[in-house]
Amino acid sequence: MIQGTIEAIHMNNPLQSHKLTQPGDIALMISAQNKRFLICLTPDSKLETHRGILQHNDLINQSWGSRVLSHLGSPFLLLQPSLADILMETRRNTQIMYPKDIGFIFITMGIGPGIHVLEAGTGSGSLTTALAFATGSSGMVVSYDTRQDTQRLAQKNLERVGLSDRVSFKIRDIIDGFDEVDMDALFLDVPNPYDYLSQARAALKPGGFFGSILPTTNQVSLLLVALKREGFGFIDVCEVILRYYKPVPERLRPTDRMVAHTGYLIFARSTSDDMITPEFVPSPEDPPIPSSE
Repeated sequence: MIQGTIEAIHMNNPLQSHKLTQPGDIALMISAQNKRFLICLTPDSKLETHRGILQHNDLINQSWGSRVLSHLGSPFLLLQPSLADILMETRRNTQIMYPKDIGFIFITMGIGPGIHVLEAGTGSGSLTTALAFATGSSGMVVSYDTRQDTQRLAQKNLERVGLSDRVSFKIRDIIDGFDEVDMDALFLDVPNPYDYLSQARAALKPGGFFGSILPTTNQVSLLLVALKREGFGFIDVCEVILRYYKPVPERLRPTDRMVAHTGYLIFARSTSDDMITPEFVPSPEDPPIPSSE
């Protein structure tokens, strides 16, 4: 988990590129035993580990990739973390979304700088953090949840990485609808997204991206029926399976554990009546098979 409090954070990107570490940077400390620590570099703070103490003052103005020593002489690498490193260290009281799913969601739903996104089901804030990072200072992220204690944890998680100012948090049952309209994208991470599709469609611009994640096929079936009933088109269902390999040239093989099924991803586009014509059917039963050429 990220240790320390950000007092001087970079307004555009807490992971921005620069050669020397600065106050407010998020740093990844890796011991010789591959123990990992995420810290916010804060003057006069310290990181206490079983391999010794590292003073933040000694880590500031160092080159990324430096080898540093604790007060006991144990070596650590000072690295700039990836977004995946930060997400996997999210403090949680709910199941978080994994980077393997988040990355595919962003590509599929066109999430990037300047995009306006709605999220319902803040949870511990893993997806919220990634949305705030991806949409940038010019984007807009609004996150709804009914549980104040859960959403407060998400707020703290974003504060630790300097992204809380990019997100508007709202405590609301979305059965009452969203305040926003003409949004570019909306993602529902709730167990019953099929109950909120009219609200979702009212909040999205025509052609806007809809996405959801569900753990079981019967939930997916209910959502598919509701999506077609509410006039959504271009519907896709998939899951992302990720398997790592042991990087040993002499005996390359899969690792003993893998992140397999984490959820079914469902995507669609908000459509208006004049977008649907007999010549243009947005939800083909069988998607085209990519050419091998």
